[in-house]
Amino acid sequence: MASFGLKVIRRALSGIAAVSPYAAGRVAFRLFATTPSRRPRTAKEKALFARSQVWMRQAQRVDLSFAGGTAVAHRFAARDREASAGRVLVVHGWGSRAAYLAALTERLVAAGHEVVALDLPGHGVSRGRTLTLPTALRAIDAAWMQFGGFDYFCGHSFGGAALACAASGLVPAVPAHRPRRLVTIGSPSEMAWLFKDLGRLLKLGREAQAALEGHVERVAGAPLSAFDAANGVGRLDTPILVIHAEDDKEVPALHARRYAASGANVTLEWANGLGHRRIVSAEPVIDRIVDFLAEDRRRIAA
Repeated sequence: MASFGLKVIRRALSGIAAVSPYAAGRVAFRLFATTPSRRPRTAKEKALFARSQVWMRQAQRVDLSFAGGTAVAHRFAARDREASAGRVLVVHGWGSRAAYLAALTERLVAAGHEVVALDLPGHGVSRGRTLTLPTALRAIDAAWMQFGGFDYFCGHSFGGAALACAASGLVPAVPAHRPRRLVTIGSPSEMAWLFKDLGRLLKLGREAQAALEGHVERVAGAPLSAFDAANGVGRLDTPILVIHAEDDKEVPALHARRYAASGANVTLEWANGLGHRRIVSAEPVIDRIVDFLAEDRRRIAA
């Protein structure tokens, strides 16, 4: 059953659309781009955030600036700088933050990596109240330039999709940045799905939905169909590891299957029973990610 707040939003959008479907589409986009509260909402989130603080204080904070916004990167130095296992960029999902990925970043550092965990605009300690895919890719581009590139990308949910788009160069005017290996965890495979799903949630009519998608295309500078992360990574020769749970209720498993079907460079592994959020902190998942990145070094050494 829809919440009271959602019912109010639907009713308001319906009234706006009766006067101007174009205006309703713009309002719907604004609702989509507005980032949620940064405060931990549940007891589990509060506990996770509290546990992460000792680890996060060990990071060097680096402020990033780019056209249209700012972001904050948290850099964890490799424990052995002379024999680093490679630099990894880690990006969280929508409504999350770098601190919630502490279990992953800590293990990567323990495995010998230098790790940069990004707080996207409107998330964590980064300023702002909105986030779009082009803005996320500009933040990733700024991190790439600041740290001199990354050997590996690893992202959860929206962060994984953004990294896949960044590696594929899918956003006009933002250069492609291709790592040696890429990991997505519970990530959507295309942006069109997000806005179709938003339209269904808000019960937008046909004209308001068309206005929403048209506004997205004007903001992004390309048709929605161009932002297909699965097709993008399938055209690369970069090894991709896709980890997903078939019981993920936020990003359906069909997205993992789309990634897997896109190219021989993509490996799909299921982490069933871990849903959408627990998956990113699960020890077997983190073990697999660490091993996947180590395969690259073993291949080079062979």
